[in-house]
Amino acid sequence: MSKTKQMFLSASLLIALAACKLQHKHSDSHNENHETEQKTAHDAEHGNNAANEFMHRSSTEDLIRHFESPERDAYQKPEKVLEYLGELEGKKIMDIGAGSGYFSVKLAEKGAQVIAADVSDEFQEALQQRIEDNNLGNIELRKIPYDSPNLADNEVDMVLIVNTYHHIENRSDYFSKVKKGIHPEGELVVIDYFKKEIPVGPPADHKVALNTVKKELREAGYTQLDVNVDLLPYQFIIRAK
Repeated sequence: MSKTKQMFLSASLLIALAACKLQHKHSDSHNENHETEQKTAHDAEHGNNAANEFMHRSSTEDLIRHFESPERDAYQKPEKVLEYLGELEGKKIMDIGAGSGYFSVKLAEKGAQVIAADVSDEFQEALQQRIEDNNLGNIELRKIPYDSPNLADNEVDMVLIVNTYHHIENRSDYFSKVKKGIHPEGELVVIDYFKKEIPVGPPADHKVALNTVKKELREAGYTQLDVNVDLLPYQFIIRAK
């Protein structure tokens, strides 16, 4: 074989090999993109947004210690919040994202009939133990899915959601379902972190801006929004009807 033909065949082989590698790389990239799309769809289906992932880096036990800590009391000011909410005795209230029962227990102690709702079996089990240990007969546990409050029409006088709004996806749709579960003269109360760097809560990019919350609640059908940004140092409060 002539030297020229050998060089031509070698070049052809190198080109074919490069094309094969490029095709393989493209195939890998396509598979990675497909897997990412599948993961994103799975995460959306199960509510695993960035805020959820950030929170669940900690164990349930560590989260409960954090939720029930004196440090939280200092900024959450639960007694001020309960006083702000007014007369609670005899009201039926759903606490969405009840977690360890931080507010559920306090609402029950004020005489409310409480539905402590959460998506987590572990939190529900821990709260069940707390209910039994403290003989709290006016707290009902309710496991809820990520995409629904699981409320019957006009079931409650109030829905309280504290530090949980930013965990929910498709919020306008979700809170329209919440609205159906509240008596016409009842209200939704949202307490969540200001969207900025503060000493508590998740990173700022995991939070939802106050104006966005107001917009989404209006889209969900709430026409009267009473906003308080002064009662708590790191959180806003919205009373929506």
